Amino acid sequence: MRYAWRILAFDVAPPLAAIAALLYIGAALGWPLWWVSVCSILCLLIVEAVVVNAVLARRDGVSVGTDDDGPGLRLVVAGIAAAALAAAVVVGYFRWTVPDRTFDADSSEVVRIAGAVAEASATFSPQQPTASIDRAAEQMTPQRAETFKNEFATVAKDLTSRNVTAQASLVSAGVEAIGPSAASVAVVLHAVQNSPGSPPATSVLALRVRLSKQDGRWLVDDLTPIHAR
Repeated sequence: MRYAWRILAFDVAPPLAAIAALLYIGAALGWPLWWVSVCSILCLLIVEAVVVNAVLARRDGVSVGTDDDGPGLRLVVAGIAAAALAAAVVVGYFRWTVPDRTFDADSSEVVRIAGAVAEASATFSPQQPTASIDRAAEQMTPQRAETFKNEFATVAKDLTSRNVTAQASLVSAGVEAIGPSAASVAVVLHAVQNSPGSPPATSVLALRVRLSKQDGRWLVDDLTPIHAR
């Protein structure tokens, strides 16, 4: 029974683990041509080592796992298998886990920014006519922020003269498309506008917010209404 465990632990498990690790690395990398060549060579060497070990075990009656005089060789075999598994874990982490976490973080961030900017762009107070505009502009690209302020300057002046108050609240927001450096988010707002002497006017606004990633930070590039077809 003792020898059976040693055969399993040092003659069977290490080569299988090493081959599985090499195949896993290939899957994580998407099987580039260079890795196909490297993986083929390494797998062939592992198979040859298994065959040699089996032939020697048949001839001498001992294998790498059952040879009491070869503890160093067993250590090398276990170390190579452990190194292959460690390399597979590292490659899988950087090829799959990190991008997935980055994608989830970016998706949450663009939705948060798009919702905040959309709400600010549809909110107005005569007492602080530029407060919401400035708040939205802080999360826009410099070029878009300047254009945004110019576009709303006339509107803000008109609303102030009529003492109109507007308040928007986020209903929902979802990512339409997202990449490493660009994203598009659809936002739905519930807006309420109050004018002196008139009942509150409510409406639902649908906006498309386009963002770009600059220096690791997501900023709004464009803000446009979504028209029903």
